[in-house]
Amino acid sequence: MTILENAAHVLRCFGNDCTDLTVSEVSDRLGLPKASASRLLKTMRETGMLEEIGGTRRHRPGRMMLNIAAAYRYSSSVFGRARAVVHETSQQFGHTGYVSIRDGRSVMAVADFEGTNALRVGSAVGRRLPAEICATGRSLLARLSDDEIARLYGDEPTADRLARDLEPVRKRGYAFVSQKALPGVDGLAVAVGDPVTGEAVSLCLVYPHNLVSDSERDDMIGTLIEGAGGIAEALGDSLILHAAGDRGPA
Repeated sequence: MTILENAAHVLRCFGNDCTDLTVSEVSDRLGLPKASASRLLKTMRETGMLEEIGGTRRHRPGRMMLNIAAAYRYSSSVFGRARAVVHETSQQFGHTGYVSIRDGRSVMAVADFEGTNALRVGSAVGRRLPAEICATGRSLLARLSDDEIARLYGDEPTADRLARDLEPVRKRGYAFVSQKALPGVDGLAVAVGDPVTGEAVSLCLVYPHNLVSDSERDDMIGTLIEGAGGIAEALGDSLILHAAGDRGPA
């Protein structure tokens, strides 16, 4: 692999569950000799992609990455709109909200809004989850055709199971997942995209399973769908999944 590919692999290691790395850890994760891993991290430090934490020999993303993340957020027409909708919906209902993107078979929250209720779900920005198990992932996968799902998952049993699981998501216009990604936590999500750039994001609320009634859940679904619909109308997204009136759990 080229040094650029290896640098990308290092950066993909970072997230909520991995905030810093040593040379040995990079060597193990990438299958590189320690000398090669050390040279790679040195180059990434020199270019600003990484920085060393004091004298600990541990590395974290460099400040340059903050500028890149900000540029991504502000250059995305769909992200800013989605962020505004999720923030308002989170404030209205008091539950934690996310804007998430899909990267292959994984999804990752890129913005979050902490709920105001006494009992709420904490932040998960930067943490990767398998797309097929969570509401955000299913809402984004539902925008793909069955053929695209099959290519993404190959001949694995997951592809056949997903074809069945995504059908009600496409029919109702939203994804609902109960206690699969996290014990005791439910999630609601609606996906919307920008046909010009090809970007798609998921608007999601997560909440404690035992604290939300069916009527409140329906109100949250309706609000998310309405907000995502406004974004779709502004951007010309014809792939948005419109609810068909039945708002029972999908």
